[in-house]
Amino acid sequence: MFEAIAFYLFAILTISMFSIAVLTSQALYALTALAAGMIFISAFFFILGADFLGAVQIIVYTGAVLALYAFGMMFFDTTRDVVEKRTSPMLVFGMGGMAALLIVLIFAAPIVSDNITALYPVQEGVGNAQAVGMVLFTKYLVPFEVAAVMLLVAMIGGIILAGKKMDTSLTLLDEDKSPLSVETNEKAAS
Repeated sequence: MFEAIAFYLFAILTISMFSIAVLTSQALYALTALAAGMIFISAFFFILGADFLGAVQIIVYTGAVLALYAFGMMFFDTTRDVVEKRTSPMLVFGMGGMAALLIVLIFAAPIVSDNITALYPVQEGVGNAQAVGMVLFTKYLVPFEVAAVMLLVAMIGGIILAGKKMDTSLTLLDEDKSPLSVETNEKAAS
């Protein structure tokens, strides 16, 4: 019963966060919703008893989204259209109380439900991280190495992009004064 309730709760939260990420016009809201959606996806791993994969999901994917968040803040003037709205203190208090209650339920549920059994029990003498490592470095070795190379290329590309000089905000310049149009005009003149 607990697993079904947790599954549907996190499914609704995950779908709503990714919907916000797709439908919003604000880059900061989209990236924040994307990071929250990745954290909610890790809850599915924790429900299934794959604690290692849940922690890796949080560390790797949420960390990647936060790096994307930092690049978005660096390269785009994303805060110029954001208008802060004053909300009701009762709404903030209610949402905070619901979040606190949800956290208490998440931590109390394993204590209350001792009779939860896994459909596919873990092998004796092998931990969760060891089982993942055995499968990852035997059956899925080539895709793992390809993913590592792709992440390395993305990291190098991010470093190159971050190293470029960004003295002026590209969003505040007119079209004819932007560095891209100046470069294009120079090539056309010569």
